Amino acid sequence: MKLMRLGEPGEERPVLHTDDRRILDLSGITADIDGAFLAADGPARIRSALDAGLLPELDARGLRTGAPVARPGKVVCVGLNYRDHAAETGAEIPERPVVFMKDPATVVGPYDTVLIPRGSRRTDWEVELGVVIGRRARYLAGHEDALDCIAGYAVSHDVSEREFQLDFSPQWDLGKSCETFNPLGPWLVTPDEIADPQALGLCLSVNGVQRQDGSTKDMIFQVAEIVRYLSQYMVLHPGDLINTGTPAGVALGLPDQPYVRAGDTVELSIDGLGIQRQSFASA
Repeated sequence: MKLMRLGEPGEERPVLHTDDRRILDLSGITADIDGAFLAADGPARIRSALDAGLLPELDARGLRTGAPVARPGKVVCVGLNYRDHAAETGAEIPERPVVFMKDPATVVGPYDTVLIPRGSRRTDWEVELGVVIGRRARYLAGHEDALDCIAGYAVSHDVSEREFQLDFSPQWDLGKSCETFNPLGPWLVTPDEIADPQALGLCLSVNGVQRQDGSTKDMIFQVAEIVRYLSQYMVLHPGDLINTGTPAGVALGLPDQPYVRAGDTVELSIDGLGIQRQSFASA
């Protein structure tokens, strides 16, 4: 299933995007797609209502597409998780996942404007596979347990300001947590539609020029291992978002450093998870 949220910020309504491109209203089942809904096995309730023909169609023309999950409790990110990306940035291949946090308020809709921070000179792009947690994950024993805790997958854009990230602090958070720095969606795609999360192509272009073209098969730490590993150090709650890393092709790794400027357009996609597109503007 492809779950969405449509409407202005703070007023989104939950909907289902069907294979025949109809939009079905989920308001009769839940007020929102959030951690509480996922924890209560919300997707199973949607399937039952869909099979029974109880979901009314919604005219979605003109409605903004919001992030497919209401604000996560936390956004956990894994850096340097593709060998080619580590190589292009001059970093060593990590022996353990490189983990950092991102302000959950950075999560916005997939077509919302991204704001370049004041004083920014090096705002960068990163297409990533986003993983949304559906069950409480604590000290998971293995990969099967980890996969059972996943509610779905989404396209995630881990926008980064490299000077803030690398030069202004020993931690990465300053360059990762600027407002609007995590477009998400358009859909949250449930695991039954993704045969193998390690076989998904990722692409990103800037102003029509392709910059990233990778595959999740090239992850150093695969999705199941990331979830299992994180659960040894923090409790993952339903609705939490994990950004799993980006392949090569970011501005940081390119010799001419063509960082994003106001007026630029970035488009990104992942197989089976849809397409995002953002225009960038000055904050």
